[in-house]
Formats: sequence, structure tokens, C-alpha cells
Amino acid sequence: MTTIMDGKKLRDKILSGLKSEIQTFDKKPVLAVILAGDDAASRIYVNNKKKTAENLGIKSIVIEYPADVGENILLEKIEELNLDKEINAILVQLPLPAHIDKQKVIDTIAPIKDVDCFTIENSGRLYTGLEPYVYPCTPQGILYLLDEYKINLEGKHVVVIGRSNLVGKPAAQLALKRNATVTVCHSHTRNLSDITKTADVLISAVGEVLIEDDMMKDDCVVIDVGIFRDCNGKVRGDVNFETVSKKASYITPVPGGVGPMTIASLMVNTVKLYKEQNKRSS
Repeated sequence: MTTIMDGKKLRDKILSGLKSEIQTFDKKPVLAVILAGDDAASRIYVNNKKKTAENLGIKSIVIEYPADVGENILLEKIEELNLDKEINAILVQLPLPAHIDKQKVIDTIAPIKDVDCFTIENSGRLYTGLEPYVYPCTPQGILYLLDEYKINLEGKHVVVIGRSNLVGKPAAQLALKRNATVTVCHSHTRNLSDITKTADVLISAVGEVLIEDDMMKDDCVVIDVGIFRDCNGKVRGDVNFETVSKKASYITPVPGGVGPMTIASLMVNTVKLYKEQNKRSS
């Protein structure tokens, strides 16, 4: 029988514990979010993050800029936030306007305030086996789900579809840290289904209809990170849920699976950075 991995329920459980912990702090953690441009989805994401943070007792500051903002303006603001001891975590909402060098902006964030684990220093620590200050939010959310449902990755074959810096690469690295055997597939992979059929755990983070039940073996654990609207306006993921859910042992729904865990991880990371900074200053 297939188990649906409930990201909303686990998110609420994590955030409830976090809220209780924050109530014991002398002062509120502070998360600063930079939003540049007028991307509608980004604005929704930022508003959701702010609402969640403030419900927990985290102060959320949203700094907005128009789409034609100069790159130097963003860099100067981040440097200012780096020096502000009241700011514990910095997030640059992506995508940025096309004329801005995304990596240059991200790498200006002080690593100890890099709540997404996107800077070269924190990414480098992750990929060289060292510990970054925090893990990337979505891959960490996947681990939380696997742990909640007692799915051990050791010795398992984990197939990751997608090689983005946001999900695919760090998810593969975190699976390696748990002693899984990892295969990363992408748009140039040949005979994809031959590989996915060997997966004990299948993580798909592409953003298009991709995984059918004939591409996996019985009792595979399926983690669907993709989320988009199909031609009928329905929100869905990379996986054909109706057919795959009859074959998988565990599966995440879309929506309600990995998505809620991403924002829970963001809040956990904000608190981790707050505690690390306070430890250093004491």
C-alpha cells in the first residue's frame, strides 16, 4: 500500500517546535529578504515567507526594488545588511532581473547570513564534505520528509533528475552524505527510463511532466519536487501521480509535499544562523 508523504503535516510539526524554541530567545531572529522586479510568483513566495516568519516570532524585513534597479544598489544593500548585527539571515529572491549578475549578488552575502546556502563558500563546503552553516532549503526539506517516514538512504540507489544548483546538485550531495549510491540525470541523459527503473529512491526536480509508472520499479520511493501549471491551469509536478502512486511505496503529492518543507527549512535555517551568530558574540 502506498504512503502519501504529507509535507503540510510535517511542516506544521516542525514550525510548532520552532515557535516554542523562539519564545525562549531574548530577542527575535531577523530575516531580510531582497525582492527586485515585479515577478508575480516571487511576490507570492515572499509574502508567504513573511507571513510564516512573523507567525513564528521571526521578524521579516522585505526590501523591494524596481526591475531596473542597478546591480551596485543591490550589492551595497547586501553589504549594509552584512554589517548590521540585527540581521541574522539574508535571502535574495530569485529570479533577479536579467541585467543583474545573480551569482555576484549572492556571493556578496556573508556566508554566516546565507540562509539558502547559495554562496560559493557555503556551496563549496557542502561539496567538499565539510559542513556549511545551513543546508539548501529544498534538499533539506526532502531529508526531513525521508526522516519522518523512516526511509534510510544508506546503500540505496538514489536517482536525481535535474542538476540545478537549487535542488538537483545539493540533493545528490546530501544523499551521498547518507551513504547512498547516487546517479544524476538531466536533459542530455540517454535512455532515462533504463536508469530510473533501477532507483530505490527517485527525486525529480525538472518542472515538466516526466515520470510515468513504466519508468520505475515496484515500491520505489518517489519525491516530486517539480511544480507548475499544466495547460488546464492545474498545479502539478513532474510525476503522473495517478499512475505512479499505485506502484510507489512512498510518494510526495504536488502540491502539499516538498513545497511546504522548503519554507519550513527556511525558518529552521534562519534560527540556526541566529543561534550561530549569538554563540560567536557571547
